[in-house]
Amino acid sequence: MELPGESAGISAPKQIDVKKMAKEIERKFAVIDRSILAGRLGARITQGYIVDQPMTVRVRIIEAESFLTIKSKLNGMSRDEFEFPIPMHHAQELLKHYCGISVIKKTRYRIRHNDVTIEVDVFAGRHEGLVIAEIELSSAEQELDLPPWLGTELTTDRRFANRSLANARQTPVI
Repeated sequence: MELPGESAGISAPKQIDVKKMAKEIERKFAVIDRSILAGRLGARITQGYIVDQPMTVRVRIIEAESFLTIKSKLNGMSRDEFEFPIPMHHAQELLKHYCGISVIKKTRYRIRHNDVTIEVDVFAGRHEGLVIAEIELSSAEQELDLPPWLGTELTTDRRFANRSLANARQTPVI
């Protein structure tokens, strides 16, 4: 998607409406039965982290789309999140020149379970074998009926945050 003025090399400034910022509320779990992924198609994701203070700035490529995301620090299981589409060549340059080793690769599968979509990430590279599920919630109090293929909750274990995994040389043990 081309932004106004982009063909001339000019990008329109983005206006952030603080009253309408997105709130990310999610829970994470280990996946204990990977057979749930059999026959499903996933999306390849490469994401890198540019800075972590005072907010996290992430660049992400999902197949043929790319995004720049800014996230506040986690407050319990929620945080503020802003995400903007960016040109692919910008994402590639940011990953190459500004993320260093702070990059992870994974394939994401989306699975409907009752009234929620569970995103299952199968990691590649140095975290090969790690499979984590994320469930985005509408509120921190939302009740969940978890499927039997989910195991240990990892929501509060910061070792399994994508930002932490991007910097980790070894996969943490669940």
